[in-house]
Amino acid sequence: MRLTIRDIQKMKTAGERIAMLTAYDATSGHLGEASGAQMLLVGDSLGMVIQGHQSTIPVTLDHIVYHSQMVVRATERTLVVGDMPFMTYKASVEQAMNNAARLMQESGVGAVKLEGGEYIAPTIDRIVEAGIPVMAHIGLTPQSVNQFGGFRVQGKDKDTAERLLCDAQAVQDAGAFAVVLELVPAPLAQEITNRLKIPTIGIGAGPYCSGQVQVFHDVLGLFPSFGPKHAKRYAETGAIMETALKQYVQEVQAGEFPTAENSSTMNEEVLTEIRSHWR
Repeated sequence: MRLTIRDIQKMKTAGERIAMLTAYDATSGHLGEASGAQMLLVGDSLGMVIQGHQSTIPVTLDHIVYHSQMVVRATERTLVVGDMPFMTYKASVEQAMNNAARLMQESGVGAVKLEGGEYIAPTIDRIVEAGIPVMAHIGLTPQSVNQFGGFRVQGKDKDTAERLLCDAQAVQDAGAFAVVLELVPAPLAQEITNRLKIPTIGIGAGPYCSGQVQVFHDVLGLFPSFGPKHAKRYAETGAIMETALKQYVQEVQAGEFPTAENSSTMNEEVLTEIRSHWR
């Protein structure tokens, strides 16, 4: 049986830390669940780590639905959350509800995530009222990266810190079951976490949040040349994979692979009969 938003909220109440990873396909979904993570996020970060874009903006709802379907099929226990991509929920409340419903129906995710604070709270309220669980996302919101002028820490001065506090309260009041805090100073993230009843999920927001979310590829070191400050590389998987693939290519070119162990045989009489027909 899958974990639900109530299970996640109970972890906050009990003081249990919540682990969340991104996942984009059956393989990452399976490995993410096997790790013991309580939640998997099919994030619009797939635009960068899967599609090769410089931001999340080119990601469409079709993309999220497609990748979410794979993650849901590969998992049984984990709560899977699907990202609402750029401009799929901000034009109107009706647009947001229709797209959130489509994501839930077509992919099977257990909740949706959308970016924004006070201004998006009425939309969260309506979506939740319709029966769709919502995870909020404040701080550095990647879909607004062009407005922020890059991936920069948010909430370092008095005005922006107070705005984030208001945003956090607003999304909780609107019915969000949890809120992602991205690139927020650790002391401010601690203050928000202490004030809220719902779990805070940090990414680049220090150790005091209710839980953490990290990108699958960052944790495994799949991109040797990229390592954001907030991430920890638990393995150099990319280097291991590159070495293995190079060995494969070398063995093919040298005629060392495949060998008899990697091949099948057939009855010599059948082969002889086939040859006789082709003479």
